[in-house]
Amino acid sequence: MRIAIDIFGGDNAPLEPLKACVQAQRSGVAELVAVGDEEKIKKTAEDAGLDLTGIEIVHAPAVIPVEANPTDITKKYSDSSMAVALKLVAEGKADAALSAGSTGALVVGATLIVKRIRGVRRAAFAPVVPTRKGKSMVLDVGANVDCRPEMLVQFALLGSVYMEKVLGVKRPTVGLINIGSEETKGQALQAETYQLLKKAPLNFIGNVEPRYILEGACDVAVADGFTGNIVIKTIEGTVGSLFGELKEVFYRTPVSKVAAMVLKKGLKRLKHKMDYAEYGGSALLGISKPVVKVHGDSKAKTFLRAIDQAVKMHEMNVVGVMTEAVKAAKSSENDGE
Repeated sequence: MRIAIDIFGGDNAPLEPLKACVQAQRSGVAELVAVGDEEKIKKTAEDAGLDLTGIEIVHAPAVIPVEANPTDITKKYSDSSMAVALKLVAEGKADAALSAGSTGALVVGATLIVKRIRGVRRAAFAPVVPTRKGKSMVLDVGANVDCRPEMLVQFALLGSVYMEKVLGVKRPTVGLINIGSEETKGQALQAETYQLLKKAPLNFIGNVEPRYILEGACDVAVADGFTGNIVIKTIEGTVGSLFGELKEVFYRTPVSKVAAMVLKKGLKRLKHKMDYAEYGGSALLGISKPVVKVHGDSKAKTFLRAIDQAVKMHEMNVVGVMTEAVKAAKSSENDGE
């Protein structure tokens, strides 16, 4: 399999994504295509002592700024590293694309260049978060601020396929993020979505309050992009603040420092479990080929996890299974009319 990586997307570009390419190439998990300014890629590799043997470089002279209008990816920045990486996938010259660049541009680019799965109304970002019971997926977390009930049902379907095929969760449970567990809670969007999810071919367990997501209340937590984005950023911020507070507590006095030494291994395991870098990126579900958004401040380690994520999506034919699931759901809707 071949993966096109936007080398100039993200805060730590081009060095960190390039490091990941070199490490992934050595392990042989996939063929890597580094997309970006060829001269700068080679200079960065030379300065860092990185061997690019076996890695194909596809020249793309521009970089789309995060503040640019997302639609500019097909116009003003059609020669950007992100756009060219997506074009390689659309043309069949790569099987998947990764980028840590502009979220909005990646959504627009993947939708217009790679295209959505037939029948999918909107693509959704779907990060995986650690929970006390294992892992859960939250979607959408920002690709679609305004949603209709049918879109949320489709997100639930796509998320369920991903959790089953990529993470091996049998009959994933689906919860609708809401302000209470009662069926009547929420605004019109949540109320209508609830009724549709009850009839959908999914393992729907009802409404789930955000505070129970990290408890592992469900395998797939569904929301509109605005709500989902707030939830995921609150989770990330809370985890970061918690570890900051723990560090202060354990290094405050000589006695607490001794306690920190005793608990060191357990704390390391906890930090490892809660680190988003361990889970790669956010898959953009609903696109006709695997596209993964890597966190903007990611280092090589996270890019490597995202590469593994894309490989697994390809090997498990996740897009193919999603395509059939969407088709079957559409047929069921028509039969019910």
